[in-house]
Amino acid sequence: MSSVPTPARRVVILLCCAEALSMAGFGAYPAFLPMLRETWQMTGSEAGFIGGAFFFGYMLAVPLLSGVTDRVDARAVFVCSCLLAAAGTAGFAWYASDVVSGALWQALAGAGLAGSYMPGLKALADRIAGQVEERRQARYIAFYTATFGIGTSASLLGAGWLGGMLDWRPAVALLATGPVAAAAIAFFGLRAMAPHGAASAPWLPNFPRVLAEPALRPYLAGYAVHCWELFGLRSWLVAFIAFAFASAAGAATAPLLTPAEAAALINLVGLPASILGNEAAAGIGRKRWITGIMAASGLLCWLAGFAAAWPWWLMLAILAIYFAVIMADSAALTAGMIAATPLDQRGAAMALYSFLGFGAGFISPLAFGAALDLGRGEALGWTLAFGTLGFGCLVWALRARRSGV
Repeated sequence: MSSVPTPARRVVILLCCAEALSMAGFGAYPAFLPMLRETWQMTGSEAGFIGGAFFFGYMLAVPLLSGVTDRVDARAVFVCSCLLAAAGTAGFAWYASDVVSGALWQALAGAGLAGSYMPGLKALADRIAGQVEERRQARYIAFYTATFGIGTSASLLGAGWLGGMLDWRPAVALLATGPVAAAAIAFFGLRAMAPHGAASAPWLPNFPRVLAEPALRPYLAGYAVHCWELFGLRSWLVAFIAFAFASAAGAATAPLLTPAEAAALINLVGLPASILGNEAAAGIGRKRWITGIMAASGLLCWLAGFAAAWPWWLMLAILAIYFAVIMADSAALTAGMIAATPLDQRGAAMALYSFLGFGAGFISPLAFGAALDLGRGEALGWTLAFGTLGFGCLVWALRARRSGV
């Protein structure tokens, strides 16, 4: 292991680039969902099951892949997991043919993300600890978490662009090259480094010890409801926009974007929203900021669902505002979790944090699809489905207010 630390800014730049590339396959299924739903003759619940399977794979893998980073260098976990994500994306491209096979390959790709997203953050936190003060650490963490949105947008744009030239299978297969490039960047760009307290750390995360930290519990619950809303929306965003565009087919002004392009641009709004939200949280108080954002997003979800029948440009504007509000507490939640966690428990805390968040992300697309089926895929169904997204945020905000935040 090298004793010479990699400069903090170089670490941040390398890991942000690697994280964005590692997510190249993330938007493949959502981007092609409208076409695959028709080709495979899927109900809303079945389509949501495949979307949720990605997060189910993440949920199963994250306790080990994130938890083990207290014991081994997170860089090694990141590299191996990027290759796993590439295998899952390529497998979906060439071998998925129905609900079951599609869900299995999506679950494998999700397991790959489990070992790249939070372990990548752990690699960053380990390497900048002691180099910069806490506020700058929080800012660097915000940059990294915001990169998730860049990766999502790039994936949706790439899928839409490739899908316009190729059949969906080779298009998705090409997206599998992104995680391979991410693995190369991390392997060759970062020095090896033993995590703090590695010799005494367990191989599996000690979740009861993490839960014993009272300052951590609000962030764990907050991330779960945040991911429920975020990943439910991301899983169905392209399909919703396609429905709204089809409903406005007779309008005087035709949409200027494809559904995938519109979804990608909306996801990009999350980048400044997450970073600026973290800065605002530092100024007015982290928990107070998160409480306000949770309440706002829990109400805006209904407005977004109603917008399907409105002019396409107004519908996209409302979706962009809603997405910005969802993302405005993302970095603040993660920075708060890291700040509240002892150094030798960070891997375990990140594992539980991700397990709860992406576990909620697994169930949310299914709940969304079930609500859509209840409304028979019409405007009422979409409104009900969007309403499922913000319920948890409202509960969290009300509980926080009663606790005196």
